[in-house]
Amino acid sequence: MSQFSCLTLLDTSIASLRDVVCDGSCRGKSGEECAHRTSLVYPYRGVFIRHVGKADTVAESNQVIFFNHGEDYRVSHPIEGGDACLEVQVDEAILSELAPKEQFRSGALALFKRPRRRIDPRAQALVALLRYSLHRGVAETLEAETLTLTLIRRSLGERTSHGAATTYGRAKLVDRAKLVLSGDLARRWTLAEVATEVGVSPVYLTQTFQQVEAMPLYRYQLRLRLARALDLLGSCRDLTALGLDLGFSSHSHFSASFKHAYGRTPAEFQRALHLR
Repeated sequence: MSQFSCLTLLDTSIASLRDVVCDGSCRGKSGEECAHRTSLVYPYRGVFIRHVGKADTVAESNQVIFFNHGEDYRVSHPIEGGDACLEVQVDEAILSELAPKEQFRSGALALFKRPRRRIDPRAQALVALLRYSLHRGVAETLEAETLTLTLIRRSLGERTSHGAATTYGRAKLVDRAKLVLSGDLARRWTLAEVATEVGVSPVYLTQTFQQVEAMPLYRYQLRLRLARALDLLGSCRDLTALGLDLGFSSHSHFSASFKHAYGRTPAEFQRALHLR
């Protein structure tokens, strides 16, 4: 059975944040669990699959996953290493103010239609900012609550997030490609190699991935690498080695890509959060 650790980072009348880590030692489906409150779950390390009925959702660092109140689910880990997530809960009335009404199920308060949305790099940076600042006790409650609401608003905004509307078959194909990329973030995959792993032609893979995620496959891989860098910055002392370990061609390539996504270089991000 997989081992969990849950650390409460914030618990107020406005928001509750928990840092949840699972070692993923159980690779098959977990026992059935039930969400007692609607939660927004932000994976920041590793990958898991959430199973609800016959629907499977690959959860990785480019996505926010919705766990609806009263919904039964199971979890599995197709890739070694487990996962770590920031779990966010807010009052349902507040959530209904933040989320566009069309994202909720008809007649339901704070029950999302879709299982996930793709978040943008600035939302990923907010997840890291909240985690680091609350772990180190440097964020006051008012700041943490405000940042949490900003994160949710950005994660649900039509301009700052993406909800894939596609067929079951295309979604499964894209999820298989995500698992291939997540299984070895540092590998410099060729399109033909990924297509072979997924079992389709390179042309069909590129077209389908673009249709589902509204971005090219290579850019999605870049965001996965950068999200992993965000996670590792707290313990990193050699940024050049970090970039090379994640598959970047040089420190300058890593630094420029990081700044383009998050608005700061890795070193500037570390200094801003007092990680060094």
